[in-house]
Amino acid sequence: MRSTDAGDRTTRARLRDTAIEVFARDGFSATVRAIAESAHVSPALVIHHFGSKEKLRAECDEHVLRRTREVNESSIERRPGAPAFDGILAKMDSMDEDGPRIVYLIRSLQAGGDMARQLLDHLADDAEETFRGGVAAGTIRPSRDEKARARYMVAQSMGALLVDVVMHPPDDWSDAGAILRSYVDRVVVPATEMAVHGVMADDSLLDAVLAYREEHDDPTT
Repeated sequence: MRSTDAGDRTTRARLRDTAIEVFARDGFSATVRAIAESAHVSPALVIHHFGSKEKLRAECDEHVLRRTREVNESSIERRPGAPAFDGILAKMDSMDEDGPRIVYLIRSLQAGGDMARQLLDHLADDAEETFRGGVAAGTIRPSRDEKARARYMVAQSMGALLVDVVMHPPDDWSDAGAILRSYVDRVVVPATEMAVHGVMADDSLLDAVLAYREEHDDPTT
């Protein structure tokens, strides 16, 4: 996931981007030496910039979360005179660039633990903010519970990625772009259809669920 911002092309940023690619390829058991070899530098230089593998991993997490937020926000942005959701289509043309970031997210969830939970919490908070922005812009329908919707959608999207990796294990984890393209080819139409049209033909089921919850949440019953 090499940065394209010229202002972000410091040695530290290049090492961080290389680490994201190596972690996506090899998992978080990857060593500082492996990252240094991929970056064509010495392990001592990596440690000089980050102090430890754990601190490097934390900086990678922060960068991946920030980029994910930026990509999600741009995908629903409607600029004056631009086709609606042109950002989503642009994302489909940038899968080679986005591949390491997405596979890094998969690896984080596979690793589990506190970092994975923190990652999901951050993703859910960012998703909620993105949804609220879409609602304000008129591109997304409002929800009865924006926080719950955001957390559900993150669980759905990340869970789908994990299931897909199990069902279609990559032959080559180093080609993150190919992994992402293969996944998108399988899910883009049904996922978009679900987002746009849903499943049910009317609100009857939702009305029944809301009525049930209201009845059972009532302390007088």
